[in-house]
Amino acid sequence: MTDASALPLHIGFIMDGNGRWAKARGLARPFGHEAGAKTFEKTVDSCRKLGIRYATFYAFSTENQSRPKDEIDALMALFDRYADDIYRRVKNDELKTYENVRIRFIGDKTYFSESRRKKIADIENLNIDKDIRLTVCIALNYGGRNEIVNAVNGFIAENPGKPLTERDISSRLYAPDVPDPDLIIRTAGEMRLSNFLLWQSAYAEFYSTSVYWPDFSEDDLKKAIDSFMNRTRKFGGISK
Repeated sequence: MTDASALPLHIGFIMDGNGRWAKARGLARPFGHEAGAKTFEKTVDSCRKLGIRYATFYAFSTENQSRPKDEIDALMALFDRYADDIYRRVKNDELKTYENVRIRFIGDKTYFSESRRKKIADIENLNIDKDIRLTVCIALNYGGRNEIVNAVNGFIAENPGKPLTERDISSRLYAPDVPDPDLIIRTAGEMRLSNFLLWQSAYAEFYSTSVYWPDFSEDDLKKAIDSFMNRTRKFGGISK
């Protein structure tokens, strides 16, 4: 990775394999989510150090709502703990990982309690007065199809009878100011998007690794970036 100008501007992460990681160690699934949360923080730090400007992490999908209640409760409790911890440490300048980093949340926030929505808002307001080098979007109760439907319905409500353009939809997505991802990384060997950034990923490069998310390291991230930098992106055109 010698040419910084060839780095992906925006990387999306489909963090897969927490449950399988735990099962392989004879542990309950929540232990895998705990380990995955630590990997998330390490990966944010790696992105910041490597010069990535935007990173989106798929944390909880709309489809995840169908999981067993005890697992969802464990995930929400984990979110509460990490949200409180991150807020306290960033607020007190105790956490260098999030120095010059802004955290945003994308997804349908109406699913969450008022207290969780307040935690989300408090975290989103951190570091807004600083020089931001990395914007981290956490996709929470997120679904790509829902995002597109909501954008279309919003436009129709405001402009009855007017034809839509691509720009009309893009401008009404959850984070319209964030550039489309250049690279999507999925762990645990899976080869699908699973309703993640469907509109934005039209021309993203895809990279799959067999590594479970809790074991995903900075070296694994560098391998994915190296793979990206060795590809030719044509965007529907012809390579020269």
